[in-house]
Amino acid sequence: MSGIINSLYNMRHMDDLARRESPIHSIHPLIKLITTIVFIVVVMSFGRYEIVRLLPFFLYPVIIIAISDVPKAPIFKRILFVEPFIIGIGILNPMFDSQTIHIGGIVLSRGWITFGSIFVKSLLTITAALLLIATTGIDRLAEALRMLRVPRIFVLQLLLTYRYISVLTDEVGRMTRAYTLRAPQQKGIHRKAWASFAGQLLIRTFDRAQRVYHAMCARGFAGEYNTGNAFSVRLRDCIYLVCWTLFFVIVRILDIPVLIGSMITGVVL
Repeated sequence: MSGIINSLYNMRHMDDLARRESPIHSIHPLIKLITTIVFIVVVMSFGRYEIVRLLPFFLYPVIIIAISDVPKAPIFKRILFVEPFIIGIGILNPMFDSQTIHIGGIVLSRGWITFGSIFVKSLLTITAALLLIATTGIDRLAEALRMLRVPRIFVLQLLLTYRYISVLTDEVGRMTRAYTLRAPQQKGIHRKAWASFAGQLLIRTFDRAQRVYHAMCARGFAGEYNTGNAFSVRLRDCIYLVCWTLFFVIVRILDIPVLIGSMITGVVL
């Protein structure tokens, strides 16, 4: 349980990463958001049996990590936190799609192919989303969403949820620590205490939410979350978007792995 709490609590670490300086960090948030959306749409447009054709798309997160100098460990930890849910969803595919195919003399169920496709697609899209947050920050991302005319109420809900997940987990951590001190021989929270624990957490959450809201009002909050000065889109931002979009379209149209294999085979022959 402490591992889960720490993972959620450390979400604020992504904002620290977004404050770094690099060529990727300096790209306009709207351009990075559109690039990420295009990337996710193109990746998801592939068929359920097209795993190999997805491989060139790994070039995008690799280049972003290399140029932005974002540490890999925090990104991989968050991917590992999400992937078990994806595996839980896709692991049933071999049961429903039992048709077999031959790959290099190996008989394989089509269900395993679709499972692999789901896994690779989720890996690519989650990594792209995490890199967007790690190189942009939630405030500037909200600014980009408002530029795309996303309703204010949705953007506000996203910001407040992101901000106060750590507040909620902080309350859970305090209650867990207090319970552990009162029952040092107990491993975890006894199931008889689950109901009272959840009730206390709900009461403390309401109380904390009221205090946070009053603090926001005291600082002039009137329904609009101020994210600071807006930046204009520059030529280099447009070039960034055009280059990545062209790359995604080319990889979507052409079968790059087959072309590379044909070239290598032709050279060898």
